[in-house]
Amino acid sequence: MKFYNQRESWKSRIGFISAALGSAVGLGSIWRFPYVVGQNGGGAFILLYVIFLILIGFPILVSEIVIGRTAQSSPYGSFRILGRNKIWANFGKLSIFTGFIISSFYSVIAGWMLGYLIEAIFNNLHFTSSIDALNHFHNLSSNPFWSVGFHFIFMMLSILILFFGVRKGIEAKSKIMMPLLFLVLLILVIKGISMPNSFKGIKFLFSFNFKQITPAGILIALGQAFFTLSLGQGTMITYGSYLSRKEDIVRSCFPVVLLNTIIAILMGVAIFTIVFSNNLQPQAGPALIFETLPIVFSNMKFGTFVGILFFTLASLAALTSEISALEPIISYLIDEKGFSRKKASIFSGSLAFLIGIPSALAFGLFKNYKIFGENFFDIISFLSVNILVPIGGLLAVLLVGYRWGMKEAFDNMKVDEKDLFHHKSLLKKYFYFSIKFISPILIVLIILNLIGIF
Repeated sequence: MKFYNQRESWKSRIGFISAALGSAVGLGSIWRFPYVVGQNGGGAFILLYVIFLILIGFPILVSEIVIGRTAQSSPYGSFRILGRNKIWANFGKLSIFTGFIISSFYSVIAGWMLGYLIEAIFNNLHFTSSIDALNHFHNLSSNPFWSVGFHFIFMMLSILILFFGVRKGIEAKSKIMMPLLFLVLLILVIKGISMPNSFKGIKFLFSFNFKQITPAGILIALGQAFFTLSLGQGTMITYGSYLSRKEDIVRSCFPVVLLNTIIAILMGVAIFTIVFSNNLQPQAGPALIFETLPIVFSNMKFGTFVGILFFTLASLAALTSEISALEPIISYLIDEKGFSRKKASIFSGSLAFLIGIPSALAFGLFKNYKIFGENFFDIISFLSVNILVPIGGLLAVLLVGYRWGMKEAFDNMKVDEKDLFHHKSLLKKYFYFSIKFISPILIVLIILNLIGIF
């Protein structure tokens, strides 16, 4: 079997945590988490989300990291080495493909965030009604020059970071962007709490009204816990392959889960204190960022500055996630095709940009082109995020739990006599049952729910 010993690596555990956290804290935390909390009853939903993080998110993250760290290869090489046949190797290719496709349309949404940052800087986000705010977004997103242009700019920024490699590119920039992101978020939280009636937003966020939880809401919490950590798309397997064999995997992964959860909750505090202070409803859904918040910024003191901070936060989060989605295919091209880092970065980013153009035009020039009643953006995002990502996560836990084996996985998690696995038998049982039984069952439920069967 071919092992890849000569490859880049993280300079430190902090570097790995920064990069993995940057991947996890994307638009799923900044954009999706607040509005699904708003639509599903606040604090009770958050409690379910945390429970599912423990049951499924953390164990799968550890599974993917140990796969990559053991094989020291891209998802393709890792699945081929540990799965020991071409079928499992092709499963690895599937996860690479998933991350690559996600990077193509994710860059479009991230381009909107970057475009709105420019709009905020030039003070163009002043609205008196939700109709005006929504029309402004529709006018911008349907403009091919604006949508494709910011898609291009954002992709070029991502390529530039990836161009410099793991330590000087991903790790170095993540160490800068993540503290900056956290600082901006804290400013927004302080601003939100200081506003009149902000306590209503905090009360909504942390009230445990389980009567508002529906079966659909439970499955949404389950799905959010899975998607928020960038699982199932080859990213964490690739990042794990850059992790030193001397690092304790559990100790390295736990801060990622914890900090990602804290940031998501702080994002909820920032948004809901601002929303409730302006007597708006928290159930605005996906339009919360482009419709509700610009109205809020228009009517609050120092609103332009707050708007600039918010869209800076969103753009930074999107950038750290985009580079993580592209890294698996870059790693594959370097490992398997002999590409240089620079050539692989330019090729992957350019191809993702081209594939993303139909998504960027789906709200303008291509809006009348439908597949089963949906535009290109909706189709490709649904297939990749709702179908391929859960399948990728399922394949990872099946590889660890059944094909490779839990004993081998546990042996490769151990570092020395000081690591958590050496003394904590309960921890081993937790991971054993989560990876082998609980996670596969819950992922199947996610998939059945998303395709409408369950």
